[in-house]
Amino acid sequence: MQATDTPAATFQPVSAAALSGWLRLEMTDGVGLGTAHRLLERFVTPEAIFGAGRGALLDEVKPEQADALLQAPPDGLAALVDATLAWLQQPGNHLLSYDHPDYPGALRHIAAAPLLLYLKGRAELLGRPSLAVVGARNASAQGMLNADRMAQALSEAGLTIISGLALGIDAAAHAGGLNGPGSTIAVIGTGPDRIYPARNKELARRIAEEGCIVSEYALGTPPLRDNFPRRNRVISGLARGVLVVEAAAKSGSLITAKLAIDQGKELYAIPGSIHATLAKGCHALIRESGAKLVETAADILIDLKLLKPGARGTRPPLDDSFVDRVLEALGEHPAGADLLALRLNQSAADLQGQLLALELAGLVERLPGGMFQRLRA
Repeated sequence: MQATDTPAATFQPVSAAALSGWLRLEMTDGVGLGTAHRLLERFVTPEAIFGAGRGALLDEVKPEQADALLQAPPDGLAALVDATLAWLQQPGNHLLSYDHPDYPGALRHIAAAPLLLYLKGRAELLGRPSLAVVGARNASAQGMLNADRMAQALSEAGLTIISGLALGIDAAAHAGGLNGPGSTIAVIGTGPDRIYPARNKELARRIAEEGCIVSEYALGTPPLRDNFPRRNRVISGLARGVLVVEAAAKSGSLITAKLAIDQGKELYAIPGSIHATLAKGCHALIRESGAKLVETAADILIDLKLLKPGARGTRPPLDDSFVDRVLEALGEHPAGADLLALRLNQSAADLQGQLLALELAGLVERLPGGMFQRLRA
């Protein structure tokens, strides 16, 4: 599902010289992102950094780093520039350097902000209000369902869902986000021309068409172990907050939660059974890290001031006669959106937003399996 109220983003094409400078800075041995940003504060552009004399460089970096910056461009740089420019010719592919006016403001001030962002899909989504939804790769069936339904409800309310394209909770969150107008963003730990894990290839294809795939890694970068925890700062950095659905006591999702705290973002967690291993991490976040306990999408929307606190107990902004028709169609037993749409003679896609309004008003309850149940007043 794709919203049509926001035009697609358009970017000025990057020049070969500028791209070469950014890639060379990334490829310089011994110069990490922290040092790169310090140099950019002084010299403004990569070209100016490489054109500076050794004395000027020594004002900012160690001698060995200055020497590395003064070396000839690395082997393979020209080929990578050519390959990247060719990749940018493909429909839907974009590149944002740190100095680009469309570089996401939410990322500019995080620690070690990426120098380059490779985008595949609807780049305008990076400027939308968003929420990160993360959790265990070996998630339970209930956890997957919770992530899918929560993400869909938040997407229906206009939030773009951000996650990391991993198996389990990430994949479920992306799927749920795609089912609402907010759509989804996948921040990946490989180059933008690679998909990992392979089992999510079809999901990645859908996200590239209906959402957006984001990577800070150059073309051809394989799924290196260190890339995945590193990309988590981008997941939390783009979002207004982070929701942890399921996490064991030492889950990698807790890295994203810690980053959210460090970045001053809101942190939410869904509780589970006291006997469930995959609930231990969420419980620890609530108990020790100040995460807000979440039971429904309304909890998050109210906390982000996207929904008034009184909305739970008020009628939704729908025609009263239609509300009565939906409640009558539900009857005494739970029913799925497809069955309700058939009973009401309308599309299931249109009905989803109306069901969300009824849910937020406290008139219906969303059950596991995509079922809805009428609530008694």
